[in-house]
Amino acid sequence: MDWMETLVVVVHVVIAVALVGLVLIQQGKGADAGAAFGGGASQTVFGSQGSGSFLTRMTTLLAIVFFVTSFSLAVFAKQRAEVAGEAGIPVVEESRQAPSEGAAGNGDAAKSEAGSGETDLPELE
Repeated sequence: MDWMETLVVVVHVVIAVALVGLVLIQQGKGADAGAAFGGGASQTVFGSQGSGSFLTRMTTLLAIVFFVTSFSLAVFAKQRAEVAGEAGIPVVEESRQAPSEGAAGNGDAAKSEAGSGETDLPELE
């Protein structure tokens, strides 16, 4: 299972870099007006319509693959967390202690506890 997770992470990173590259290559919507007046769009590699539809389709495909790999990585992380919980790894839980009755107004309890040597904390001066 570990090699599968590594493969998904590698594909995820490659797709992310390719997705960023495709988005940066694409022209904005404002460039369509200049291309309509003979901007040389008929001599492009992708045909007379230009590269817009091809790049849009590739971006959509890469985005779908990116979401699938993201979801699968989340599933892998959930499985790892369940295995760690079953292995007996301690979980931090909040302790709810009732405040002592005289702790707020009486400093004698704190002095007696610090003076008895039961705590590992150094004394404050």
